[in-house]
Amino acid sequence: MRAKRSLSQAAHIACLLLILALSLVPVTMMLVLSLKSNAQIFTHFWQLPSPPRWDFYSQAYDALIGYILNTAFVAATTVVGVLALSSLSGYTFARHRFPGRELLYYGILSLLMIPGILTLIPTFMLVKSMQIPAFELLGREWGPFALMNTRWALILPYIAGGQVFGILLCRGFFQSLPEQLFEAARLDGASEWDIYRRIAMPLSGPVLATIGIMTALGAYNDYIWPLVAISDNSLQTFSVGVTKFAGEFNLDYGPTLAGYVIGSVPLLVLFAFGMRYFIQGITSGSLKG
Repeated sequence: MRAKRSLSQAAHIACLLLILALSLVPVTMMLVLSLKSNAQIFTHFWQLPSPPRWDFYSQAYDALIGYILNTAFVAATTVVGVLALSSLSGYTFARHRFPGRELLYYGILSLLMIPGILTLIPTFMLVKSMQIPAFELLGREWGPFALMNTRWALILPYIAGGQVFGILLCRGFFQSLPEQLFEAARLDGASEWDIYRRIAMPLSGPVLATIGIMTALGAYNDYIWPLVAISDNSLQTFSVGVTKFAGEFNLDYGPTLAGYVIGSVPLLVLFAFGMRYFIQGITSGSLKG
């Protein structure tokens, strides 16, 4: 029996290692080919670069660093907005009873069935019609400012779009917390804001990390909406910027692949530091004690 179990475990490990190796092949080829010129790629495809063209990375970095910084700002601001609103909404749906609660909650969840591409034109028309009203600052009147072709044209729709997934996870997690914890806080005189801020939020770190990672990933990888909403190249995000960069070097694959490698670094760092919390957040609320 032990021999069969050991053989079965060895077979499972071998299958996992094979899947891992196959999944790493495209990444490895991208790294290798990013250091080759076209002549090396076409004549010695399977060989290591000799000599490696590290200058491709400097070209890609100089061209893409602005796009990466724009995307980082948009993603970070979006994450803050999504976490603040979805945690408040999830807490309300989980710990408070009011007329129409379930109907409203399932109405929000029904938005998951609507493909994002169907809302592209309505969102564009809505954002195009919105503007920041005029205001007075430092003795001078500013505005009004149109929302289109600004970073807010990306941030606000991203925050709105991230609420459904955020509310779903936050409600499930807050419902899994014991009611006695909240009743004890109320008996001690804590307000609902204090309970949310001092009890619910500190305990929801893994769930918030999961929502933050998924939100940042979606904002970083989005291509269609920045292409539609932003016409100023200085405000453009990485997904659109790297395609423009690839078009400039369409006869040379090395710089293009180097740009892809540089663009993947922020996501690798994000997952390297957040994977443990990501897994904890996905499983939070799945079991109730």
